[in-house]
Amino acid sequence: MSRRERDEAALEAEIARLPDLGHDELRKRWKLLFGRPAPKSLRRKFMARAVAYQMQVAAYGGLSAATKRRLREIATAISNGDRTGAFSGVQIKPGTQLIRQWQNTTHTVMVLDEGFALDGRTYKSLSAVAKAITGTHWNGYAFFGIKRATRANKAAAGATRKSRLTNQRDSEGDARVPSRNSNESDSRA
Repeated sequence: MSRRERDEAALEAEIARLPDLGHDELRKRWKLLFGRPAPKSLRRKFMARAVAYQMQVAAYGGLSAATKRRLREIATAISNGDRTGAFSGVQIKPGTQLIRQWQNTTHTVMVLDEGFALDGRTYKSLSAVAKAITGTHWNGYAFFGIKRATRANKAAAGATRKSRLTNQRDSEGDARVPSRNSNESDSRA
């Protein structure tokens, strides 16, 4: 067993023992991990979970600065009563055309202010568009090859796969939607 595996096993064992600790012992650990006393109103069960989380943060890293910023934006939007602003994700500007070839048919989707247009129909989400095209459930952003913003704290985010997106051309030389690699087939349906 490697040192890392031993350290992870020891951390897991210590976290597993936290629910059995008394209020006073949890308060000591809280102060050690957070650098300040635990609020007096915290229940033991919640305190054990918070201490466990902070132990994992110390061992593996915490949320990235970008994630913390986004969480603050969501909290501010909700406190101001703006639920739509709170849950908006990747923004694609209205007027953008998304092109995807699926089973030898090219599909062009227009991004609208309130949804997406395909073949004269309006859809609320890209996932609904992808389902209309394929007949199966897809993550719309993945289906159209839309990349998400890179994470600022890669250590906290964990391992990432290297993207193999390439711009390809179809048999007529027209630009195609990026695909993962030249051997990808659209046979998910």
